[in-house]
Amino acid sequence: MKRTLALLVLGCSLALAQTRGGELRVAILAEPPVLDPTASTSQEIPRMLYDNVLQGLVKFNEKGEIVPALAERWQGSPSSLTWTFYLRRGVRFHDGSPFTAEDVVYKFNRARDPRSGHTHPEYYQDIQSVEAKDPYTVVFRLRQPNQDFLFNLARPDSVIGPEGRVEAQRTHPIGTGPFRFVAWERGVGVRLERFEGYYEPGLPYLDRVFFRFLPDANAQIAALRAGDIHVIGLGVSPENALVLGRDPGFKVVTGFTTTEITVGMNNSRPPFNDPRVRRAIQHAVDKKALVEGVMLGFGTPIGSHRSPGENCYEDLSGYYPYDPARARALLQEAGYGPNNPLRFTFTLAAPYPYERRLGEAIAAQLGQIGVQARLEVVEWATWLSRVFRGADYQMTIIGHSEPHDIGVYANPNYYFRYDSPRFRQLYTQYLRTPDPRRACELMKEMQRLLAQDAVNLWVMNAPYLAAMRREVMGWWTNQPTPSLNVTRVYLAR
Repeated sequence: MKRTLALLVLGCSLALAQTRGGELRVAILAEPPVLDPTASTSQEIPRMLYDNVLQGLVKFNEKGEIVPALAERWQGSPSSLTWTFYLRRGVRFHDGSPFTAEDVVYKFNRARDPRSGHTHPEYYQDIQSVEAKDPYTVVFRLRQPNQDFLFNLARPDSVIGPEGRVEAQRTHPIGTGPFRFVAWERGVGVRLERFEGYYEPGLPYLDRVFFRFLPDANAQIAALRAGDIHVIGLGVSPENALVLGRDPGFKVVTGFTTTEITVGMNNSRPPFNDPRVRRAIQHAVDKKALVEGVMLGFGTPIGSHRSPGENCYEDLSGYYPYDPARARALLQEAGYGPNNPLRFTFTLAAPYPYERRLGEAIAAQLGQIGVQARLEVVEWATWLSRVFRGADYQMTIIGHSEPHDIGVYANPNYYFRYDSPRFRQLYTQYLRTPDPRRACELMKEMQRLLAQDAVNLWVMNAPYLAAMRREVMGWWTNQPTPSLNVTRVYLAR
């Protein structure tokens, strides 16, 4: 009996040893401008760092549920105006300093200050005060109920660094996650290594992680086959997904995302300040053909700014049926025709293959009704500065991967330049209502209003397609938030 027990213990130890150690190399599409998600909305930052390096009070798990992170538990008052968070004890930042309630207070005082440079201060505008009741208890008091308060605390914008550390976080982020930041090799990649002081015993399994910037799809496949990388983290082309899925040396992960592939139209500039033109574009594009022809069946057509996997989703994919004749009639009403064709520049971001392929196909479909869309491909940094921050464009296409982000349409300065008092009213009502059923009704009404106003052309909900070598275990199947979470990933031996 003792011999059997000893063998069992030895076998368990060997199995555990097989899951630990090694370096994981992951290809991602683009290099972000900084490494702090509170300083830039580039989704490449949380893809590398969310929960791997930087954590907040709460976080999203693979199912999209809000679960504890730096807060062990929390409690809301019956009025939803007071929220108390009880922090984990004994947590340290990667620089060795202790994590306490003062770090939380500093973080959210900065976050709610619109002059601080923090991303999305509107997420925190209802916070009236943040108080450290003791070193491990934080109390938030709200001015008014906010339906999204807890959700906003789970966003990448809400990660917490050491008190007072702001500028240095942009290039050398310090957090409390299972991995600590080691180096940002400009133009090459970001290196992480296991944080030995992580508060969850036994995690992470890997010694090191290297996120490599590799925008070219052919280079990604070559590196994967050569063993230079273990994982193509996202954006695998449908053709490559099918090929690699048949190769016993590799595996392809297919799951859901919250990414809306969006053809953005600048609502404040000609020609898209005319709703007839925007509606004409809707009728001229055959979304089903794009999903089947360009994406080989991967993806789901949508008709507003919400993904099928999110709650309170309303299917509006058929709101503007494919109807080239109706598109031509609308353009004629707006003053365009054979003798005066609609012309504009269609700006594509270089690193993103789905958007580039779909953009090219959409331009071809528009050409069938006489619309001349001049394609312009720009680097990611240029797209961020000129299109996203400066709204200096006519039409573009990008994947909006952040979950539950319909509230951007309440901001008339967002790069779509959509200015709708009615939408802002609905969004405010949604935030303030204490009734979940009424909140869901308002969420659907917002989706319908965006479709009615034809603010943008929402093409499809993008699939999550990742490819990896067979030895990679524990990879997330779904992307409920942009996060290539490697906390529990290991390399089988």
